[in-house]
Amino acid sequence: MLSMIETIEKIIRYTRDYKSAKELYQNDRDFDAAMMNFIVIGEEAGKLSDQLKGKSQQINWQKIHGFRNIIAHHYFGINVDIVWQIIRDDLPKLKFELKQLIKE
Repeated sequence: MLSMIETIEKIIRYTRDYKSAKELYQNDRDFDAAMMNFIVIGEEAGKLSDQLKGKSQQINWQKIHGFRNIIAHHYFGINVDIVWQIIRDDLPKLKFELKQLIKE
């Protein structure tokens, strides 16, 4: 889970200077780096034990892994506004939840 937190921090770092989804999308390097790191998060989520996932039902592990599949298989059809919303709203929450799990 520490690697997931580190990966979330990378995405946030790569995208923090952008003001909109469109602006991020126009920078190929940072957008691609963020997408690759979403794949990493999804891969890591898929490797977690069922026991751990059961202890953390507030996290939608299936959705996280599913987003990985969308990026990996439909890269050119990704809705940039949804990605932007996930970066701004969902990643900070996920990072918090993961840190709480580590404390337990």
